Amino acid sequence: MPKQKTHRGAAKRLSLTKNGRIKRFKPFKRHILNKKTRKTKRNLRRTAYVSECYTSTMKKLIPYK
Repeated sequence: MPKQKTHRGAAKRLSLTKNGRIKRFKPFKRHILNKKTRKTKRNLRRTAYVSECYTSTMKKLIPYK
């Protein structure tokens, strides 16, 4: 059986933790930052995790990470 190809866009954006959860970046942090509050920007810095219902789909996109 041939190897499965990694989705390169997903590989650049997602990473696996040791417990099997998938880390992702939060959106809305790139531009138009002057209208966002300091608290909002600080919370956007934190890493987020992919929700449980999408985890199996995302693991298929990054099979070798």
